[in-house]
Amino acid sequence: MEKIQNKIKYNIKIVDNFLNEKDYKELSNLEVFKDLKKKKDGIKVFHNEVNNDGIIKSVLNKDLILNIHKTYHNKAIEILKEICPEKVGLYEYSDFSFVITDKNSKFPIHDDTPDKLLSGVIYLAPKENTGTIFYNDKKGQDKTVVGWKVNRAVFFSRKERETWHSYEGDKHNDRVALVYNLKTSKIKDVFEIEKKNYFLGNLRWRLNPRIYQYFKILI
Repeated sequence: MEKIQNKIKYNIKIVDNFLNEKDYKELSNLEVFKDLKKKKDGIKVFHNEVNNDGIIKSVLNKDLILNIHKTYHNKAIEILKEICPEKVGLYEYSDFSFVITDKNSKFPIHDDTPDKLLSGVIYLAPKENTGTIFYNDKKGQDKTVVGWKVNRAVFFSRKERETWHSYEGDKHNDRVALVYNLKTSKIKDVFEIEKKNYFLGNLRWRLNPRIYQYFKILI
């Protein structure tokens, strides 16, 4: 596993060939993508949630999601232990979201929601596209790009108003990625660990979806 610390002030973990060959081939060639790509342009997100007791929510084959959880959960937990060990005890469930970003779309700079203990993305397809872009502030200072390479995973542990990042299409091809998050419902505990204001952070978390829906910005 490779670790980078360029211009940004927080830790990013890069893991090439994160998925085994069989799982990567299956996930990057899912027939469902053909139908999903036919939908209107923009950013399409398809959530699947699972915990150690089984599926909570799934839009894809449940056996596939359970296999991903079983195969890679310990690997993700070990990464969280390295990046932010204080949050490991808050883990409750995992979210596997397939995100298809239209070639001309861009998601604004954001720092991730407090229910995400570990934020990860695995680049699936195509062979070339735009990677994840990290910054030191919401204005986009000290831009650091973790380049696109199929089956490369990029992980970090979010921190309120610090772990700024964005993603976008490359103007040529749709961007297909698997977002892998370790999650919790213990939001107050998250803000205590981060030493951040719970009231303000929680309010911002609740308002942002509405603000993005109507104005395509985040606060």
